[in-house]
Amino acid sequence: MLIGELGEAVRLPSQTIRFYERKGLLPEPSRAANGYRDYDESTIIRVRFIRAAQAAGLTLVEIRSIIDLRDDGHVPCAHVTTLIDGKLADVRRRISELATWQTELEQLRDRSQRLDPADCSDADICHILSTAARPPQAADRSRPQPGHAGTGA
Repeated sequence: MLIGELGEAVRLPSQTIRFYERKGLLPEPSRAANGYRDYDESTIIRVRFIRAAQAAGLTLVEIRSIIDLRDDGHVPCAHVTTLIDGKLADVRRRISELATWQTELEQLRDRSQRLDPADCSDADICHILSTAARPPQAADRSRPQPGHAGTGA
């Protein structure tokens, strides 16, 4: 099948399929006499695997490591389990960080409803967020910024 037909079968643009090839996730396809890429049914299975692995949160490098193991004749299940365990640990850590952040935001929201805007000085910029007015544990707590949780992705 041609790249357009493969793209339709897996619901991906041709550029994505070419990208997967460049990253070594798909084997080099055979070429028809006219030079067009000629894919077989096994490519559909491989692309669907890549998409499922991505949906599980695996990076392309991690997916490549699984494919390399399989292509070398090894069963990659133990490796996949290790990767999934790592992702699960990351998710659990992130949930904990988000719960801490949620508590901080709830405290700030409560604080915002208690404070009088007329009492806010120029030095504070906004006394809701002023570290001088916040409890020490909240002011000193190190927390990742939104979208920067160190997911490593």
